Amino acid sequence: MPTTNGLPFVSADEVRRRIDPDRARTLIEDALRNGFDPADDPARAHAHAGSGHLLLMPSTLGDWVGVKVASVAPDNPASGLPRIQAVYVLMDAATLTPRVFVDGVSLTSLRTPATSAVAADHLADPDASRLVVFGNGPQAVEHVVAMTRIRVPSSIRMVGRSPDRVAAAVAELASRGITAEAGTVADVADADLVVCATSSAEPLFDGSLVRDGACVIAMGSHEADRRELDAALMGRSQVVVEDRGAALRECGDVVLAIEEGALTVDDLVGLAPVVRGEVTRRVDRPNVFKGSGMSWQDLAVAVGVAPTD
Repeated sequence: MPTTNGLPFVSADEVRRRIDPDRARTLIEDALRNGFDPADDPARAHAHAGSGHLLLMPSTLGDWVGVKVASVAPDNPASGLPRIQAVYVLMDAATLTPRVFVDGVSLTSLRTPATSAVAADHLADPDASRLVVFGNGPQAVEHVVAMTRIRVPSSIRMVGRSPDRVAAAVAELASRGITAEAGTVADVADADLVVCATSSAEPLFDGSLVRDGACVIAMGSHEADRRELDAALMGRSQVVVEDRGAALRECGDVVLAIEEGALTVDDLVGLAPVVRGEVTRRVDRPNVFKGSGMSWQDLAVAVGVAPTD
């Protein structure tokens, strides 16, 4: 394994070799089952830097401490560089000694759909078979993969603004043995499970299309002024969030619905009680999970990919 300043470095390829979507989902769920409270997680820190900004995401889980440092440079693609780059530093909690560096982008690509899959596994109908996904980027693709690990879809519809990009996402899924096709907003009406993985600032569809008992996953942003779901849907749904505090800081779907009077803070249900069986899915209304991504999720998965020798 390569090293950086004498410490092991787990590359993106090695992350994918060491852990698959099922293992990532198990690590996320185990953290919550074992009593971790997401409210204890430090808030994500933002700092302007150079041509963009940095995101700093520290956390502590049991015997481990870690921090992800992610850079966002909007102009990078024009120079052939990634817009988002990240590295993860994993330390032992006893001495705070760095033990390993991990590719941070690959951790994000694992933990985000894994967290969504944990929520969907508890909130979607056990027989859910019709999946509709908004988005066509890497997170949309990885969310399809994650959802196929918890349910057996009879149909997978990909919805996006660019037919070419939707076709590319469908082709990528086909290369991984998953059959999907291009869909439309109207497909939401028949969906058992809807995933929103876009950068949209406005609602993607009319929330009245969503059936009672259906599950909607929204994870496309962590900004308080952007949303993928309308207030009407949020107001008539059971709304599950990773943590109330994080949702009120970063989840526009939640913040704007509260501002518009469709939702209250007391309506928000934490993901941990759902995982522990203290709250169950509703059949008389939709079940919405709004995730923004939290530091503890990166750490849970980083511990799983760290070398054991």
